[in-house]
Amino acid sequence: MLMKKQAILITAYKEVNTLSTLITLFGENFNFYIHIDKKSNLSTEGLDRFDNVFVSKKYKVNWGGFNHLKAILHLSKEALKNNENTFFHLITGEDFPIKSVKEFLALDQSKNYLDYFEVTDVHDVWFDRLNTFQFYDYFNAKIEKQLYYLSIIVRLQRKYKINRSYSKSFPQKVYAGSTYWSLNRNALEYVINYPDTNILTRFKYTFCSEEFYFQTILLNSPLVNSIVCKNLRYYDWDSGRGGYPAFLDMTDFDKLISLKDYFFARKIKSSSLLREQLFSHIAPKHSNK
Repeated sequence: MLMKKQAILITAYKEVNTLSTLITLFGENFNFYIHIDKKSNLSTEGLDRFDNVFVSKKYKVNWGGFNHLKAILHLSKEALKNNENTFFHLITGEDFPIKSVKEFLALDQSKNYLDYFEVTDVHDVWFDRLNTFQFYDYFNAKIEKQLYYLSIIVRLQRKYKINRSYSKSFPQKVYAGSTYWSLNRNALEYVINYPDTNILTRFKYTFCSEEFYFQTILLNSPLVNSIVCKNLRYYDWDSGRGGYPAFLDMTDFDKLISLKDYFFARKIKSSSLLREQLFSHIAPKHSNK
């Protein structure tokens, strides 16, 4: 009898030293598929001791670049090769579970959990992403001078009214939302096997194309009624501690363990006491049965 498992897909460029803890916590009912930024010098030492872990460094990933979407699709294809995997969670190396393994295994797998909204206003910043060429794979936006070059390129396109075209097969309704999702096998296979490659090609020079691709395909698909507009991740967009979303710490612990409709929290630093406390809170409930 084929054992049903869940797959954790992780895109990481730091915090790799915490992944062993995450893998140990989830146990044998889960398989892990990890993509590490090719340009990073992160060590994967220790991960090779796990039989349920696949690690790749296939792409150089710049923030905002198309290669992030390619890395996600790469992990998705690898995870789908294992017929045991029935449900798939995409997270980052800075995410951590806030529910027990028992609760993960009880999650309704007939549903797909994906944040989305329809991009409707042609003057909206989201449409601006689609209508201009953005070269984040070639410039590192984390470097001030290169970010300046990126902004100049966009401003020149606006000045000379250069707008990108769409193929006739491109969906009339475009959707966007958070990168991170939890999808069942039917939904992920639908995206990966989507026959119209023009859609993927059209997103090549789109800023953070991974915030459009899955939403646009799935919300225009026969699976639309299976999609729940929430991605089961908790973010703090308000406090601004260390960035947006904020880095969570021990002041968030009581709130996190009381949340009902969230399974992961982000972002949490590897050195944070919060990770240790969440592990201690979840681990006693851990069960592989």
